[in-house]
Amino acid sequence: MIELRNIKKSFAGKQVLAGVSAVFHKGKTNMIIGASGTGKSVLLKTIVGLTVPDSGDVLYDNRDFYKSGKMVKKEIRREIGMLFQGAALFDSKNVEQNVMFPLDILSEMPLEEKLERVNICLKRVGLENSNKKMPSEISGGMKKRVGIARAIVMNPEYLFCDEPNSGLDPLTSIKIDQLIHEITKEFNITTVIVSHDMNSVMEIGEYIIYLHQGHKIWEGNNKEIISSDVEQLNDFVFSNELMRGFKKNL
Repeated sequence: MIELRNIKKSFAGKQVLAGVSAVFHKGKTNMIIGASGTGKSVLLKTIVGLTVPDSGDVLYDNRDFYKSGKMVKKEIRREIGMLFQGAALFDSKNVEQNVMFPLDILSEMPLEEKLERVNICLKRVGLENSNKKMPSEISGGMKKRVGIARAIVMNPEYLFCDEPNSGLDPLTSIKIDQLIHEITKEFNITTVIVSHDMNSVMEIGEYIIYLHQGHKIWEGNNKEIISSDVEQLNDFVFSNELMRGFKKNL
């Protein structure tokens, strides 16, 4: 579980996060949504320790990240897996080396154990026997799968996904959503996804917070979001033709 308590952050006198609180539960696909410039990315960076909040607390299973010492912070960081927006693979490393990278820098496993762990993760994301392929030789969807394998190779307690469907076609996006959801359940991970993709929200959003101008103005699940009476949220949810058609049929 990750708990946010009254997170505030400003840059050059402009408030970006205005006291955001939320609880992201273990074994659920938790989502942070909102239009561009609403503070989603800043909140994600604040949760993982890349941006220090002006005030407020971030608790990982009751461990206050910003009030803890170096050893506890290091412990928490080792429990985090990250799936970046563009997969962020190393072009000069093959699939196997990309997935193994966290093990190389954060573990003292012998090579044989590292390879075994890499192969387990690649099989879990449907990429067995792809070890020696280079990023330039695989599709965008496969790159995201490699990114997921790398994110879970350390057996994380917490998984963060930044726009996991960015640049993917609709069918591949659905498959990536389903894979993230399955892995969350299978390994009982606290998963937090930043997204503006309403298809993903409706498919796997078990707990959702909606940010508007740095404020959390709604929270709920993918069933409750359709019946929301929050005007800004409705404008966001029903901004595309597919969702507007869905609304008409309610």
